[in-house]
Amino acid sequence: MDGRLENLKSDLQLAVEGMSNQELGWHPPGKWCAAEVLEHLYLTYTGTILGLERVMRKGKPLVSRVTLSQRLLAFVVVRLGYIPPGRRAPAMTLPKGTPMEKLRNEIGTMMGVMDGMIAQCAARFGNRVKLLHHPLLGPLSAAEWRKLHFTHGHHHLKQIRRLRYDAARQLQNEQVSQPVV
Repeated sequence: MDGRLENLKSDLQLAVEGMSNQELGWHPPGKWCAAEVLEHLYLTYTGTILGLERVMRKGKPLVSRVTLSQRLLAFVVVRLGYIPPGRRAPAMTLPKGTPMEKLRNEIGTMMGVMDGMIAQCAARFGNRVKLLHHPLLGPLSAAEWRKLHFTHGHHHLKQIRRLRYDAARQLQNEQVSQPVV
């Protein structure tokens, strides 16, 4: 597996290790909980796998024309490694309630499968050939898909760490404030 993705996989596993289901499900009003963030990442990995499998079956890249806004956003995310705030996730990556145990057990595996599909496509078409159209960023190459998932994963890793800290504080405060009967 790509070294950056391997590190991300370990960091994600450490970020949720030991969290209770209550902590994983806690969230500030209007925001995702850590479980939903993990599910979102999981869905991005499985979506990329499915897309790249189609590329391999067709025997050619599946790309369309890129717009100027896609080109600019791809530059910011992939080249600069920055996820602008306030972006809405594509509908196919919105959390749907996948069981937490499935996510814990399979997210690392899906990262590995995804990286393997990226490697297969790179071997067949080259590392810099645009392979597949991302819904927000336009067509990306194998190298760009890896960098995107690394950048995106780290963006959400920070959220998970913050949610872990805030959930523990909030749940501890709730236990302290409950009257003893």
